[in-house]
Amino acid sequence: MTVSTDAEWFKTAVFYEVLVRSFADSNNDGIGDLKGLSSKLDYLQWLGIDCLWLPPFFPSPLRDGGYDVADYTGVLPELGTVDDMRDLLTATRERGMKVIIDFVMNHTSDAHPWFQASRSDPSGPYGAFYVWRDQPEEYLDARVIFIDSISSNWSFDEVRGQYFWHRFYAHQPDLNFESPRVLEEILDAVRFWLELGVDGFRLDAVPYLIEQDGTNCENLPGTHEILKKVRKVVDEEFPGKIMLCEANQWPNEVIEYFGDDDECHMAFHFPVMPRLYLGIREGSRASISQILADTPAIPPGCQWGTFLRNHDELTLEMVTEDERQYMWSEYAPDPRMKCNLGIRRRLAPLVDGDRRRIELLHGLLLALPGSPVLYYGDEIGMGDNIWLQDRDGVRTPMQWTEGPGAGFSSAEVDTFPYPLIDSPGYGPEVLNVAAQQADPASLLHWLRDTLAIRRDRPVFGRGDFTDLGGADAVFSFVRSLEGTVVVCVNNLSATAQSVELDVSAWSTSAADVIYGSPAELTLDAELLRLSLAPYAFCWINLGGSGDA
Repeated sequence: MTVSTDAEWFKTAVFYEVLVRSFADSNNDGIGDLKGLSSKLDYLQWLGIDCLWLPPFFPSPLRDGGYDVADYTGVLPELGTVDDMRDLLTATRERGMKVIIDFVMNHTSDAHPWFQASRSDPSGPYGAFYVWRDQPEEYLDARVIFIDSISSNWSFDEVRGQYFWHRFYAHQPDLNFESPRVLEEILDAVRFWLELGVDGFRLDAVPYLIEQDGTNCENLPGTHEILKKVRKVVDEEFPGKIMLCEANQWPNEVIEYFGDDDECHMAFHFPVMPRLYLGIREGSRASISQILADTPAIPPGCQWGTFLRNHDELTLEMVTEDERQYMWSEYAPDPRMKCNLGIRRRLAPLVDGDRRRIELLHGLLLALPGSPVLYYGDEIGMGDNIWLQDRDGVRTPMQWTEGPGAGFSSAEVDTFPYPLIDSPGYGPEVLNVAAQQADPASLLHWLRDTLAIRRDRPVFGRGDFTDLGGADAVFSFVRSLEGTVVVCVNNLSATAQSVELDVSAWSTSAADVIYGSPAELTLDAELLRLSLAPYAFCWINLGGSGDA
């Protein structure tokens, strides 16, 4: 397997988010580390992963899972060293894989030397690195994001005697990008990691880089100007590297982060994700079809990133208030399951461990426009712990074996970053990689096989999308690319469904099933008829050949 030299490799890649601290411990101190991750690369290659996404592993007080960065160019000592990171990058390249890392542009930890200098020496070289005011009277139209934890975006600093601005926790002061030196320092850090060999960045919280009074301080023109400058450096000095934007916004706002093919290469399509869960609970495609219809075209060199779950709460910011209340009532009946405007649960528990719905959600993820981003542990149906603080319940150690420490570490379990899952049906004695690798009928093998099917068909990553409409309980669409036409049919309901689909827009005389087992399948006078079991999906190639 060789590393792709295609500058648009990200369009057909399968990404895998993996928390270093929670994946594998190499030195038995109870904490996952970079060497531990390196030791599991053969597994990830076997699964079919093209690119790893590593959330922050930088020096940090870890008051927000590492997103409170104290040094942009270092490695938290308990996770390893910069040399360990270099070794990981070499090992991934040898396996034909790539690595992107989180880069937290918007804010730092209050423990960062820049902030300490800024608060203690207002007229010094770092005095303007953060947003300071004598009174908290500006930017009052900006929403508070972590509504469970803070009530204001301003906090008073006793040392400097002024208020500082923060869009997240009070220990995460926002950088002041009105100061040119801030961007210079950020670009130096960007260059450091790209020179080391990373393949790009997931840019955290970028809608909030610039503030302007009288606005909601999101998606402002100055923010886009900054991203264009970063992109220019990446393209000119490190061609083939990518920028993936985390902007939890509506589609017409998110597409601004692609620019004219001169900002981010990728952006997460946040509004699609909750509607997949909404669709399978309501047994209706309406909300999914609507958000995709409301999604504008993106520049030709860009791509969406799609996902089912990640390290954060399942965000419900980009749904209507009625939809949010419905999702909370259906998916978060216990108040502990709620977090901010979202739900702190993993994929499998959200659907009661129902294999049919887990497979259906993955079938949608892998067939919809965009590059899919998997979350570590979801490939075996891992559970969660809603009793842990904040979003930590979905960040528990990977379950490799049924033995002590779940194969994550041989240290005492009370030294682990988070406790092992002990929920009935979800503990490592029931769910683990070793057992599922040994079982060809397991969820792990199913996902591996499905990823292999997708990998052979570039139409899923690069093809056009056409919603076929029709029955409300069945979401049917076509992906097409250079003569390849694949019809994707998804039964969102708990009852068997039969559909009749008009495929006359695509010249065809035959229909072959690529994946799935419809109860019946006929093609007659340009009408495709099929029946699907509850929560089943299938991919059908039009034209008589299931090959790419």
